[in-house]
Amino acid sequence: MAIRPTVVLADVRPLTVWFDGDCPICTAEIGLMRRLDRDSVIDFVDLSLPGNHAGEREARLARLHAQTSGGAMVTGAEAFVSMWRVLPSLRPLAALASAPPILWLLERAYRLFLKVRPALQTWVRWGLARRMSSKR
Repeated sequence: MAIRPTVVLADVRPLTVWFDGDCPICTAEIGLMRRLDRDSVIDFVDLSLPGNHAGEREARLARLHAQTSGGAMVTGAEAFVSMWRVLPSLRPLAALASAPPILWLLERAYRLFLKVRPALQTWVRWGLARRMSSKR
């Protein structure tokens, strides 16, 4: 009786997304994407955890980054559209957002968000802390 070697298949997901787990806004957004990712097609990498891509960490914290299984790296609005594209419930949104003028507008909105993100983070953290203290 011949013994067949065990073949281990790599966990290759269509998309890897790096995010800032210390950002309450980012964590909420990724939480929504995780709930929509019923087939676990996205590998979410929390950059706030030790050892997660130390050499590229700062650049990946500055903007949302996503990489396809084919190796293409996209950032910003295009990274969001890449997530939407692999999630069945968001594919129609991805198709609409992929149109050059729409993607251009989304990128401009994302750049504006990045400018106000620190203030928004402070405001959200303050609101969360206030909510937690009122529950006591």
